[in-house]
Amino acid sequence: MQERKRLEEAIESSSRISSLTDDLDTLFELAREGENVDGDIDRELKRYSELLTNLETEMLLSGDNDQLSAIVTIHPGAGGTESQDWAEMLLRMYLRWCERHNFGVAITDRLEGEGAGIKSATFEVNGPNAYGLLQSEIGVHRLVRISPFDSAARRHTSFASVFVYPQIDDEIKIDIRADDLRIDTFRSGGAGGQHVNMTDSAVRITHFPTGIVVQCQNERSQHKNRDSAMKQLRAKLYEFELEKKRVESRKTEDSKLEINFGSQIRNYVLAPYRMVKDLRSRLAIGDVNRVLDGDIDELIHAFLVWRKTGKTATDNGDDQPE
Repeated sequence: MQERKRLEEAIESSSRISSLTDDLDTLFELAREGENVDGDIDRELKRYSELLTNLETEMLLSGDNDQLSAIVTIHPGAGGTESQDWAEMLLRMYLRWCERHNFGVAITDRLEGEGAGIKSATFEVNGPNAYGLLQSEIGVHRLVRISPFDSAARRHTSFASVFVYPQIDDEIKIDIRADDLRIDTFRSGGAGGQHVNMTDSAVRITHFPTGIVVQCQNERSQHKNRDSAMKQLRAKLYEFELEKKRVESRKTEDSKLEINFGSQIRNYVLAPYRMVKDLRSRLAIGDVNRVLDGDIDELIHAFLVWRKTGKTATDNGDDQPE
């Protein structure tokens, strides 16, 4: 059914491109006859460009697991409240991006920071190509801003790391032996309200051979939390096995660097100037608020082009400051 939906969407996109091409031909013919249709042409060309970009993005998603849903984890770097607040800003950015694309989201684990922000967060992104698109976010993200937590209004640099795993289909067999697991239950924490649990419903699973630890405390039901945690474990074990096979070309190597200077994949600068720059594709965007509000499609597309062709956004222009 997923493959059928994907093919139907591809056919629909092809039909829309054909229709827009005919409309543009008509508008150019009217322009040649002296009619003032400049505004219509600009509008249709913008739609045409957006449609072609979306189609190109889908064509660039050719990996074995690109079409799968994703599991995303966010961790702040050193720096206490500053980094924890930055991690929460990233979480909001991704949730807004998911909302723009009508992806289903389930936050399976969220550990609140002390005072502000989050110490960690894990969430599922359910939708076609979610993993393929979000691979562009794997790594360390660096924020430079005037700190709202500094009474002297000094500039601070914060770091947070993002990991993305594919949600492995049940048909893919991952051998998980019960003897290799330790399953702990504990009482869910949080700010109160509907998330308060009076029973030990939260679940933490430790996989002894790999040392992988997953946990879920989002649901009131211990069984639901256990199912969600097992889903995370299968995904992480699958990625673990893939990592062992990647000797020469390891796509997630940057994500395992220390969350600190020199290891980031993208800079978000709010002071002294305002710019978001991806250090792989070299794409720079001046509208930082738009990016932090979840409009990261341009960054994702530029990354996919760079990964496939090696071309950067600066191949035809001047580079921008880091």
